[in-house]
Amino acid sequence: MIELKSPAEIGLMHVTGRFVGEVLAEVAASAAPGVNLLDLEQHARGLLEKRGAESSYWDYAPSFGRGPFRNVLCLSVNDAVLHGLPHDYALRDGDLLSIDMAVAIDGWTADSAYSVVVGTAAPEDLRLIEATEVALEAGIEAAQPGGRLGDISAAIGAVARDYGYRVNSEFGGHGIGRTMHESPHIPNDGRAGRGMRLMPGLTIAIEPWFLVTTDKIRFDEDGWTIRSADGSRTAHSEHTVAVTETGPLVLTRRPDHDPATGDAAGTPGQQAR
Repeated sequence: MIELKSPAEIGLMHVTGRFVGEVLAEVAASAAPGVNLLDLEQHARGLLEKRGAESSYWDYAPSFGRGPFRNVLCLSVNDAVLHGLPHDYALRDGDLLSIDMAVAIDGWTADSAYSVVVGTAAPEDLRLIEATEVALEAGIEAAQPGGRLGDISAAIGAVARDYGYRVNSEFGGHGIGRTMHESPHIPNDGRAGRGMRLMPGLTIAIEPWFLVTTDKIRFDEDGWTIRSADGSRTAHSEHTVAVTETGPLVLTRRPDHDPATGDAAGTPGQQAR
């Protein structure tokens, strides 16, 4: 069942979304060579506790994974792209880090992710991150009232192909609102003009993620961390978006992020330029 949200409810989700954006920006600003992933996780926990926000990841137990998830961040490094478990690992110069977080405040959820390079950035890593961000903006632009769900998927897939990347469709975007995962599922490739009608009040998480040289994935033994099957680099970008009468409204913009340039001011981790 798909629940359309009222303008007031979207406003409450926007409150949560702003907080998610702020936390992601702060965590990314702390991601420097030598910093341990567990320290980033603890920092985020402190920010959630101070705000009174509830992690949507904590105790999450889908069909995959081994036991409930017991962290507030997904931290995926280099060839890991989704659901990376924070663990005892000190970031190294040149690491590509994807940060993903979903929380609820006063019962309303927002979910967002983005990727940065820690320290010295290789051009091919910046290009990969850029591709996910361009695809995300294309997907957002396609989320127009009266359009179709396939318009979003097709826009993301077209960007992937323009950059020379293939698309894995096993995991993608999703509805969001009172819980982290609601209907509908939003593949990262598809056909424009197909699928459900996009109605004002629909709230969705759009999340392109790409692998450099493959569209195949594998799971770590922890049952959570998803990696490229061939060990190639990966990147992931995501925003929570509301379809409104006047067009898409992004609820999780980061305070230091300019979507026109991709720049993130004051962040040690580098994004695509």
